[in-house]
Amino acid sequence: MIGAQMPVDRRSGLLAGRQGLVLGVANDKSIAWGIARTLHAHGAGLAFTYQGEALGKRVRALADQVGSTMIMPADVRDDSELDRVFSRIADEWGRLDFLVHGIAFADRSDLVSGLTSTSRENFLTCLDISCFSLIDLARRAVPLMAAGGSILTLTFQGSRNVMPNYNVMGIAKAALESTVRYLANDLGPKSIRVNAISPGPMRTLSGAAIGGARKTFRTTEANAPLRANATLDAIGGTAVFLVSEFGSSTTGEIVHVDGGYHVLGMPQPENL
Repeated sequence: MIGAQMPVDRRSGLLAGRQGLVLGVANDKSIAWGIARTLHAHGAGLAFTYQGEALGKRVRALADQVGSTMIMPADVRDDSELDRVFSRIADEWGRLDFLVHGIAFADRSDLVSGLTSTSRENFLTCLDISCFSLIDLARRAVPLMAAGGSILTLTFQGSRNVMPNYNVMGIAKAALESTVRYLANDLGPKSIRVNAISPGPMRTLSGAAIGGARKTFRTTEANAPLRANATLDAIGGTAVFLVSEFGSSTTGEIVHVDGGYHVLGMPQPENL
């Protein structure tokens, strides 16, 4: 059935020997976790970060499921913590093959009210965590990707089209997508590819913070050409493609995994 969870082929060695850092796992519903578990299923070794001990407990439990022993605290606004993360990777692995940036933040109040209510402080914090962090992480990853690599981030259609209550996060995602293109050009000569995956609405912890999230989820599911929203396995499979040799000529792309919803100009006739 379209949209159903597909079993992952755990015999695949497509990513055997590859090692990567995953940032942004909050729980087992996180998109970053869906990507991580699928990359692991295809042979990748993983390191994880978390922010705060409450999330740390969840991340460590999930990391155990994929055999990871490298779980480190990291606030992307704290240079000293990021220095320790990349120093440990350099010491224990000596290289980095891929990086998954699944981090975004906006004050909850800005996701349930109009854009004009956003303060300067909240705006700058949102852009710092949701966009600049990708630039900063890429800069730190480059020395560990001497043989090339892949950097992935996550975006959403609210970057290009107005989505209910997405507000300042839509602006941050637009900046993030532009950053993907510029980083792809900067890092291409080093054989480092930079891409973004754009899922449709997902039932995640961060998604639930957006006002009207349940209605948005149901609406996209009813109107997407496939009449289904993305699954974690579908997103994870796209990440496997982008990280593996099959994606070796793909960079600077925003890959939509949303049941085709992004192609629509208006709802399906039965929903008008």
